[in-house]
Amino acid sequence: MKTISVKASENYDILIDSHLLENCGELVSRVTQARHFAVIADSNTAPLYADTVVRSLHRAGADCDVFTFDAGESSKNIDTLARIYAFLAENHFTRSDAVIALGGGVTGDMAGFAAASYLRGMDMIQIPTSLLAMVDSSVGGKTAIDIPQGKNLVGAFKQPKMVLIDTDVLETLPEYYFIDGMGEIVKYGMIRSRSLFETLLSHDKDSIKDIITDVICECVSIKRDVVENDEFDHGERALLNFGHTLGHSIEKYYNYSGISHGRAVAKGMQLITDIATRQGLCDEGLSDKLAACLARYDLIIDIEPSVAELADATLNDKKRTGNTIGIVVVHDVGDSSTVKMPMDDFIALLKG
Repeated sequence: MKTISVKASENYDILIDSHLLENCGELVSRVTQARHFAVIADSNTAPLYADTVVRSLHRAGADCDVFTFDAGESSKNIDTLARIYAFLAENHFTRSDAVIALGGGVTGDMAGFAAASYLRGMDMIQIPTSLLAMVDSSVGGKTAIDIPQGKNLVGAFKQPKMVLIDTDVLETLPEYYFIDGMGEIVKYGMIRSRSLFETLLSHDKDSIKDIITDVICECVSIKRDVVENDEFDHGERALLNFGHTLGHSIEKYYNYSGISHGRAVAKGMQLITDIATRQGLCDEGLSDKLAACLARYDLIIDIEPSVAELADATLNDKKRTGNTIGIVVVHDVGDSSTVKMPMDDFIALLKG
């Protein structure tokens, strides 16, 4: 078992191994006194994994209730969150109980936000079942829901008590979702690790599976380091948003149902790197390197809107501060920074 420890406002471990789902009850009991668990899962993950988790919790002497919602980003909204609150109240959960997020990024976001806000805070455990959630959203404590005006605009910081990454579940993950996670993995190579990027270039969507545990560990370690330096997103943590400003605009354009998050981020990385190249902010040839890497994982996609059409959606981007916005630019593989510019200039740049 690989253990990556996070030292934040609340310290916790990220465990990475096989067979963690069937042993989750024993592992969870080490980090929380809770004996009543709300297992939050979507309609894809609940049939696959909920029974295993429930049985393991029961063996550890715990009671649990399962809440299931319709899978997909379109469910990550205030209506679903209200249903989770009602479920917690109807099943008499208290502040001494805990929430388990069993699923991908949408599940982790909503279950985490519910745990942060219901009764002003309950313990929560992240058990990510998608590659994207394993390498990114389950780590670091960001939780949120979408509103019609934009993605992740309402949320809270909520560090988990533990993250359990069971690599066995990747064997049941459809290729579509595996590829989606590769979008965030390419991001980590671009912003912080040339060695990871070179590894990705030397593999493809099939061969990378042979070393995926090592890849997950490297991505989680990178995020752990960034979160420890900037837990509440006032500086360095913004680098994790490379490709996300335009990526979120793409998701909003398609009403959170046409293009998945990892693919939207991949397109956002490509678009912002093309713009940065024209502005002389990155090395010549970087766009080609990025495109070559994305192509190896089927992450080159076409979208209907032009960059100019996506511009207005960035006005509600949560990386805005007053009348400025921080745009993450990769200058060369592994070398990134946030470039601050007036919002009007950024909109003009996109529309130009």
